Amino acid sequence: MISMITPDLHKQLESTADKPALLSSPVKTWPLLLLVFLAVHFAALFSLSLLDDADATHANAAQHMAISGDWVTLSVNGIRYLEKPPLPYWLAAIDYHLFGYNTFATHLPVSLAVLACAILAWTWSRRAYGDRAAFYAALALLTSVGVFLFTRFLIPESLLTFFLALALYSFLTGMEDRKPGQIYLAYGALAIAVLAKGLIAPVFFIAAVVPYLLLTGEWRRWRQLRLFTGILLFLAIAAPWHILAGLRNPDQGNPVGNIPTPGHVHGFFYFYFINEHVLRFLGKRYPHDYNKQPWFAYWPGQLVWLFPWSLFLPAALIRAWRNRRIFASDLRYDATNTIQFLDPRMSAHDASSIATRLRFRARTGLLLSIFAAFILAFFAISTNQEYYTFPSWFALLMLITGSLATIEEVPEGNARSINAPRLNASSRWLTGAHAVFAIIGTIVALAVGYGLWASRHLPFVPDIGTLLAHRGVGDYALATSQFFDLTGASFAALRLPAVIALIALLFGPLAAWTLRRRGHGFEATVSVAFTAAIFLIAAQIALVRFEPMLSSRAIADTINRVAGPQDQLMLYGDQSYGSSVIFYTHRSALLVNGRSSSMVWGSYYPDAPHIFLEDPDLLAMWGNGPRKFLFVPGDFHDHVEQILGGKLYKLQELSDKTLYTDRPVGR
Repeated sequence: MISMITPDLHKQLESTADKPALLSSPVKTWPLLLLVFLAVHFAALFSLSLLDDADATHANAAQHMAISGDWVTLSVNGIRYLEKPPLPYWLAAIDYHLFGYNTFATHLPVSLAVLACAILAWTWSRRAYGDRAAFYAALALLTSVGVFLFTRFLIPESLLTFFLALALYSFLTGMEDRKPGQIYLAYGALAIAVLAKGLIAPVFFIAAVVPYLLLTGEWRRWRQLRLFTGILLFLAIAAPWHILAGLRNPDQGNPVGNIPTPGHVHGFFYFYFINEHVLRFLGKRYPHDYNKQPWFAYWPGQLVWLFPWSLFLPAALIRAWRNRRIFASDLRYDATNTIQFLDPRMSAHDASSIATRLRFRARTGLLLSIFAAFILAFFAISTNQEYYTFPSWFALLMLITGSLATIEEVPEGNARSINAPRLNASSRWLTGAHAVFAIIGTIVALAVGYGLWASRHLPFVPDIGTLLAHRGVGDYALATSQFFDLTGASFAALRLPAVIALIALLFGPLAAWTLRRRGHGFEATVSVAFTAAIFLIAAQIALVRFEPMLSSRAIADTINRVAGPQDQLMLYGDQSYGSSVIFYTHRSALLVNGRSSSMVWGSYYPDAPHIFLEDPDLLAMWGNGPRKFLFVPGDFHDHVEQILGGKLYKLQELSDKTLYTDRPVGR
């Protein structure tokens, strides 16, 4: 079996005659990768205000941390916010001290984590698969739809992904190279991953590592894992914040069950570990303010988030299946039992090096496959959001691009190669993937073109929110619900990004397909990546056009312009509906009927500020004392107008949001 595959692998691993000039040196490769990062990810830090909901809510927690100096207990609008670990907020708070309170400072850690993931994918893939796969892996991390979409707001997924992947890579190289320092780096990276996202980090790590050790037989070397000292290092990094948060936020009163009441509320340890981890997984977390995708959306969604690189997934799966026996034998390669099977014209040192490379490649594939499969299965069972599977995308993109590069690099059509039929079959699957991409690109381009043509006589409307359908898909509990609100008229506000996307999707996939059919595999793959990059740049421009609907920055600017120091800010409903108003005005808000979602647990602490009002309180306060500014989301317009009637003075409308005051401006 080994002797059958050696000639092809030797050519792939050792030959550089056909290597593209771009891959001849990292000095040539990385300027292009950095250019993609700057265009797709870094430039976006300057082009959009913070979004309402999770983005500005998390920014408010970091803002409070930076202003108060309390780096232990998170707080939003004066209320304890105990459900998240601190790392993203620490990093954002540090940025606020350096760069001020703005989008750039808020999103910079998320963006840099994407770059770090690309660097790690390049490093890992280069050792496992070679220079071409390393370039593709980094390019895939920078141009896949999911990575782009779910780094437009402050969530910890990119940070979690980097430190989890670093832990896995350090574990694997530590075991392969017998370097204790790498093993300790794995423990340290895993501890930081816990501070980024919580206990799912060690769960995912252990779920990948334990089966890997059993399947490879490496469990016999368990002493090299440095379990005692490694766990001590892990706890030294991960435990202090958790202990301090628990001590500073203990149980209050006599809490019973999982529903808090005034003065009787579980402290941090119960809320964070039980409610936010165990009960969230079981779908019994309180409050029930989350959603779960149906299976018919969850599984196809993974292909969307990996797009366009998911196009090559069938070829990768077929190649893996056809080489499964070779893969199994590669897992246990070592220098002593491999030399005799390799090309006798090679030196023993060269043969040993190839054997080591084959084993590392196979073990990389096994570890990443287990890791990705467990995460996908875990969130298929648990409650989920679209971006929860983000860490699996790192592994899947590495596996896909590794297979893609291997298929491209091994010479095809070589009559002397025993595996030529299999390789040519895989290449045909790649050509088919390009054909599918060309078809998808053409269909989408035609649809976009139709939308542009249909809206050609419509005037440009700066506030696209007034043109949307508000269909409420998933009750807006999913991160992508707003995409279903698009209407034909909304294309009038999206002409520039639509034209860019149309050109990219019409010509890019066709060019890539043509290149692949003519045998220019590297150029074809790069064409796919750059088509995706241009499309994502267009998507960022479109996202900026959605700002009036997704962010309330303009309303905050109005308040800052006309409000005095003693005037009061009020939000109707949950604080997340207008969280960007709180951030940009630097004011605490009174919440009318807003004891919900992330505010519930902290609101029942005895020392919580009295910011929660009911309708009678609003009616009694309105028009009395300092001026009031009331932010009202669209769903509550009719109700608020019914309560306050002629006492409302409208200052501003933004999409479906309205800002009222209780007296004419100037009085």
